[in-house]
Amino acid sequence: MKNPIDRREFLQRGIFSSAGVVLASLLPGTLRAAVRRQSTGNQNDVVQLLKPARVFTAADGTIHDGWVVLIRGERIVDVGPPAQVRAPEGTKTTELPGLTLLPGLMDIHSHIFLHPYNETLWNDQVLKEPLAYRTIEAVRHCESTLMAGFTLLRDLGTEGAGFADVSVQRAIRERMIPGSRLLVATRAIVATASYGPGPAGFAPDLVLPKGAQEVSGQAEMIKAVREQIGQGADWVKVYADYHHGVGGTVPTFSEEELRTLVAEAHTAGRPVSAHATTAEGMRRATVAGVDSIEHGYGGTEEVFRLMAQHGTAFLPTLTAEEGYAEYFNGYKQGGPLTTGMQQALRAFKLAMDARVTIGLGSDVGVFAHGTNYRELEWMVRGGMSPTQALLAATAVNAKIIRMQDDVGRIAPNLYADVIAVNGDPTQDIKAARDVRFVMKGGSIFKNRP
Repeated sequence: MKNPIDRREFLQRGIFSSAGVVLASLLPGTLRAAVRRQSTGNQNDVVQLLKPARVFTAADGTIHDGWVVLIRGERIVDVGPPAQVRAPEGTKTTELPGLTLLPGLMDIHSHIFLHPYNETLWNDQVLKEPLAYRTIEAVRHCESTLMAGFTLLRDLGTEGAGFADVSVQRAIRERMIPGSRLLVATRAIVATASYGPGPAGFAPDLVLPKGAQEVSGQAEMIKAVREQIGQGADWVKVYADYHHGVGGTVPTFSEEELRTLVAEAHTAGRPVSAHATTAEGMRRATVAGVDSIEHGYGGTEEVFRLMAQHGTAFLPTLTAEEGYAEYFNGYKQGGPLTTGMQQALRAFKLAMDARVTIGLGSDVGVFAHGTNYRELEWMVRGGMSPTQALLAATAVNAKIIRMQDDVGRIAPNLYADVIAVNGDPTQDIKAARDVRFVMKGGSIFKNRP
């Protein structure tokens, strides 16, 4: 009888694969070396000392000049002033002069199977790009995200690519490819005839592939949740509202349907993320017990207070709204904000005022992978301090995804997922654009002076 491995444990431990050694020979320079190191031998005894100019641990808003970080294998052993951190003989030291070390950033609303709509419209990506091609794109997107300092992604729907995210996740875990840690939601769950491609605009007798899994009623809802979890979903994603018919965006599921979905997912130990842009969709999702709400552009004071009362997290995806404005409404970066962008920022401020838990989730894929830092900058423009935005992308996100004991801070026993940037991002958030050093699980993937 097999002894199944818990999925979260599997994510954290990683599995070394001989296939990773083969693939490593195909990768360039630094990445090839990093993958080879991870694919061979026992790394538990490797001790490293990182010596940056300063450390932001994300334990609070404090930055610590001259601190160092000691790492053994995949985990952090100690952090503090050099006089208090005892490095054993044989420790490998990496000097990071002038740089700020901070926990690896996280973007917990991503779509690795999408790329910007000014390159290819969403319908054409789903209908015309073969699955194999989209999977290759997704691999490249995970690599570029890691190199940009985002060491973890929660991917919220494959947008027509089925369960291919589970295979990308496996390849990253098995060290076959470089990429951010990946939490997956497989196929999002949507109400019948409310998600593309179509049905509006296409011949009614044309059977189209869909960007998500369609359901109607509680029985189909339960079946979809079970199927997705059975295929490997870490999170369940549901659309509480969307464009439907000719009436624009409306709630697409009843409270009862949403409660059924949440109960089924929670019974299986899977949290639930809800797409919701209308106040009523947000309200229904909140009272149904979802764990996070995405977008929330139409949120009101009342609904954000309700979210705060229920402990429902908020991922504002401000950069996605900027992307839509650029592609479809003529917005130029730095120019006057569109009505949609103003609404998104207004909702963001309401959520802050209501003391809702706000994490960093950008909807990257709508805009270019590897530029996730844009969400940090929008959060600061929306009223957060640079430190608050950094905490949202690290310690707060870690709590939202229930991994605060493994990632999100620089502290003993947590994974050595750390990055170094040029300058001090607690003073100027744009410093997060210039990532010079990336380490994930104790392995260096980037070290550029």
